[in-house]
Amino acid sequence: MKVVIVGAGHAGGSAAALLRASGFEGEIVMIGEEPAPPYQRPPLSKAWLKGEADLDSLLLRPAEYYAEHGIDLRTGTMVVSIARGERTVSLSDGTVETYDALILATGSTGRRLPLPGAERPDLIELRTLADAERLKDWLSPGRRLVIVGGGYVGLEAAASARSLGCEVVLLERLDRVLKRVASEPLSAFFTERHRAEGVDIRVGVEVAGFEDGGVRLGDGTLVEADVVLVGVGALANDDLARAAGLDCDAGGSGGIRVNETARTSDPAIYAIGDVTLRPVPVHGCVVRLESVPNALEQARQAAHAIVGRPQSAPEVPWFWSDQYDVKLQIAGLPMEADRTLVRGDPAAGRFAVFHLSGDRIVCVEAVSAPPEFMAGKQLIQRRTPVDVAKLADPAVSMKAVAVEA
Repeated sequence: MKVVIVGAGHAGGSAAALLRASGFEGEIVMIGEEPAPPYQRPPLSKAWLKGEADLDSLLLRPAEYYAEHGIDLRTGTMVVSIARGERTVSLSDGTVETYDALILATGSTGRRLPLPGAERPDLIELRTLADAERLKDWLSPGRRLVIVGGGYVGLEAAASARSLGCEVVLLERLDRVLKRVASEPLSAFFTERHRAEGVDIRVGVEVAGFEDGGVRLGDGTLVEADVVLVGVGALANDDLARAAGLDCDAGGSGGIRVNETARTSDPAIYAIGDVTLRPVPVHGCVVRLESVPNALEQARQAAHAIVGRPQSAPEVPWFWSDQYDVKLQIAGLPMEADRTLVRGDPAAGRFAVFHLSGDRIVCVEAVSAPPEFMAGKQLIQRRTPVDVAKLADPAVSMKAVAVEA
């Protein structure tokens, strides 16, 4: 049996390793567009920018791992088409590979703003190692970085740039940073923290275009910049799947539709990671998730399905972000919530925001609060009711907030 993996990022690299760890003895071919072996992306906006990481520390596994484990890793090339009837993929170098099972791990790409100057080559996004290296070359004391987009990557890059002595201006179209992905208390905390560190955060501003010297706003103001980082969301790289006739999301940020085993509408093809629109049984919904834990879970699902191993229990989605000395950990999705509760004191830099549906926790955002994160994640997984009064009291241990059956 032969498995071809399209994409050599965190999801694709993990799938190859998990196939071998699960006892798969057939042929594995992994095709990656970037020149590097599979590497971790979260450090790109943090340790890499600050010069605290090198390529070896970023790699998921040592470069020699793939040859040693019989994985044919082909970097610097890409798959340009899939012939499902023949079960073949055509590569940009002209070669054609057959497959018995195909795993699509094509990831996502930065959303482009439909504005004048948006295609300028001097604009930077932060999706790849090459992007991070370009940005790193620009960051030095006194230089002015303008970030368009107040999401996690933008905030992490802002923190890294400030630690290097750069001036930083962050522009957000909505009325608060992280509005699409976090609660108001969390947005307020990070806004205050970044401003205290010297970041000029401007919310409710419209970007009209990009030009020599900086970013032009809707009111005519030119925000001067030595370098501009754009981070306004991501779109699933599902063009290959769409062209092959696989079932994909028709709107929003796209995504290949898969089931609980990461299988697509074609039984011989799987899809994993950022590119998928996947069921989340813990929440009873179908969403597209961009996180390392999601990539690992789906890589495991696909590997187990291919080798015929039982599937693991569905996981609670979780995420993290490091900014300055702050560790943010999030578990669950807040879409079912009907109220929020803050445990602890944001002013002290240690607190958690719990999103509840009735007396059940459906999401927790924990700021430098590991016990709240870990206990909250378990309570979400088990759908355990909690005593809300105890949950609100930081003096009560998280072990004591569950309502006994």
